[in-house]
Amino acid sequence: MDGDGGTAAAWMATHRGMYERATRHPFTVSIRDGSIDLAAFKRWLGQDYTFVQGFVAFVASVLLKCCKESDSSDMETILGGLASLSDELSWFKKEAAKWSVDLAGISPLSSNMEYCRFLQSFDDPEISYTVAITTFWIIETVYQDSFAFCIEEGNKTPGELLRTCQRWGSPEFKLYCQSLQQIADRCLANAPPDVVKSAEEAFLRVLELETGFWDMSSSQS
Repeated sequence: MDGDGGTAAAWMATHRGMYERATRHPFTVSIRDGSIDLAAFKRWLGQDYTFVQGFVAFVASVLLKCCKESDSSDMETILGGLASLSDELSWFKKEAAKWSVDLAGISPLSSNMEYCRFLQSFDDPEISYTVAITTFWIIETVYQDSFAFCIEEGNKTPGELLRTCQRWGSPEFKLYCQSLQQIADRCLANAPPDVVKSAEEAFLRVLELETGFWDMSSSQS
């Protein structure tokens, strides 16, 4: 975990157990130690493709809130993330072809649907930009931290999965997550207590949902 002493880093420390369950999950640990069940990986691949389709709409909702409530520098950061999702969807299609995963035949499992419903709730104009950007930051950070762990020194990650791990575990993606954290911290520092409380609740909900998503990869729930 990295942080500069802001609210986001404080939450990661306070809720360390939940954060580590989301970022050191047995699924990603099994990638790192080389024991991954490739059937589970293929299940994750198909489910995450359907998730990213819903994630695009979520990021668009964050951008819309930003346009109404924040400044142009935030907008540029969020736009960069939104633009990268087009490449991400193309990457999933290529990976699915490589692994013989029929994306057209994928139906979202219950944990995936639950997560997507949560993201859809951000269409509500009553949900503030502060809560939305905090949620965006922690979603991206969990993936960055999880996959960076898989490529740290001493890993036994299978060669055919290295490019997947490098996609989210890269230093470049880490810098992007840190830029989101800086935005979230600034917003939280200026937000009233009730908004900060809602943002922390969203933070915790993401950790629960991320853990459930990893669980789903090795079960049919």
